Amino acid sequence: MSSVDSTTVPSSLFTPSTSSKRFLPWLVAVAFFMESLDTTILNTAVPAISEALKVAPLSMKSVLASYTLSLAVFIPISGWVADRFGTRRVFASAIGLFTLGSFLCGISTSIHILVACRILQGCGGAMMVPVGRLTLVRTFAKSELIRTMSFVAIPALIGPMLGPVAGGFIVGYFHWRVIFFLNIPIGLAGLVMVYLHLPDYRAERIDPLDIIGLILFGSGVALLSYVLEIFGEHTLSTVEILGLLTMSLTLIAGYGLHATKTPFPLLHLSLFRIRTFSASVSGSFFTRLGIGGVPFLLPLLYQVGLGFTPIQSGMLIMPQALAAMSTKFLLPRILNRVGYRGVLISNTVILGMLLMLFATIGLHTPVWVIALQAFVYGAFTSLQYTSMNTLVYADITDEQTSNASSIASTMQQMSISFGVASAGLTTTFFIPHHANSNPGEFIHGIHTALMVLGGFTILSTIIFRNLKSSDGANVSQHKVLHGG
Repeated sequence: MSSVDSTTVPSSLFTPSTSSKRFLPWLVAVAFFMESLDTTILNTAVPAISEALKVAPLSMKSVLASYTLSLAVFIPISGWVADRFGTRRVFASAIGLFTLGSFLCGISTSIHILVACRILQGCGGAMMVPVGRLTLVRTFAKSELIRTMSFVAIPALIGPMLGPVAGGFIVGYFHWRVIFFLNIPIGLAGLVMVYLHLPDYRAERIDPLDIIGLILFGSGVALLSYVLEIFGEHTLSTVEILGLLTMSLTLIAGYGLHATKTPFPLLHLSLFRIRTFSASVSGSFFTRLGIGGVPFLLPLLYQVGLGFTPIQSGMLIMPQALAAMSTKFLLPRILNRVGYRGVLISNTVILGMLLMLFATIGLHTPVWVIALQAFVYGAFTSLQYTSMNTLVYADITDEQTSNASSIASTMQQMSISFGVASAGLTTTFFIPHHANSNPGEFIHGIHTALMVLGGFTILSTIIFRNLKSSDGANVSQHKVLHGG
């Protein structure tokens, strides 16, 4: 069955032109960058915004959480919406909503309006990433996916790292509203690019939307994201946190039971029976639990422990992004030579060891050594993300693509929240409350947290061991010499 409805989509859009195929990764990459940047850019601007809106800084947590909650709720329906209304219309609407939400955030005069506009922003962001991935998978052959995905993965690496630095720079030299207005020209340019270069794919047959599943899964994931967002704070008691956590897990488990009994579930969990899909999505989730805390831990180490300014701290992290950009052309060759199983097992171990190596950074470590470690870590992180993101689609049919994209994006959003929460848990456990006045003790606590997360990352290789050496060969073009 064709994944495109030929009765409603012009035939010229079935085979995108060479120029469209060239510009499409750039368009999706910019959308990814906007979405990922806005997850962290407000963090360093909280004091300035809270003062301007005349609210307590703690109240700003709702502004930060509302965006990630919105992402968690709307990502699961992105695949269905794209199949129903077409990738071009949905992607354009997503960019439009995100841009409109950014403008409204920029002119907000109260925290309640700002929260509502952040939800609107998150709704647009939730559609951009999975629909962008879906369009790429349907446009490029599986043998071309590695090169394409390695390119569009770079913004996902740069955005969270650049966010706090950019936010601090804008607040320091301009006005906090500029943080939101920055998205407007990018969004408008994106809309023009969508009109010119984005293919319009839609499903030939549309299953009815699983409303009950959306309520169960959406509310469960939103509640879980909220619990992880406020994790480590003292605004709620331990009993309240455990109660909310239990409720969220019950709702998600309820969805799992519902999905086995309904003919058209919101997310087809049966896809996890596909070995490559299950290993890539599950492995990605558990790997990110370890490495997902790095953007949280390293700024703490550099600023609180070593005494660097936020700008200096950001500059020390930026080599990760430079490595991701400069090594992206090597990634297809590495996967072609080693294969997915070999890369994911060895690369995950190396990432865990690099996390432990960060635990050697102290007051007397030369700056060039810190920058070099960041560069090497960025190169291996880029290889890891590209491998996991492309293996998802290795054995997925055209009809399963939109659902696979929704599941992968949902799990990725959850893993980001879990990664920050795991970093928060380890730092809370290993850093005493009085350590802020004792840099040596604080540094030691961060080092211990990095060692634990590094060990956990290495353990996640167990999932990738289930892969066969031949898995994903249709994507990587890896030649298996001695069977699978």
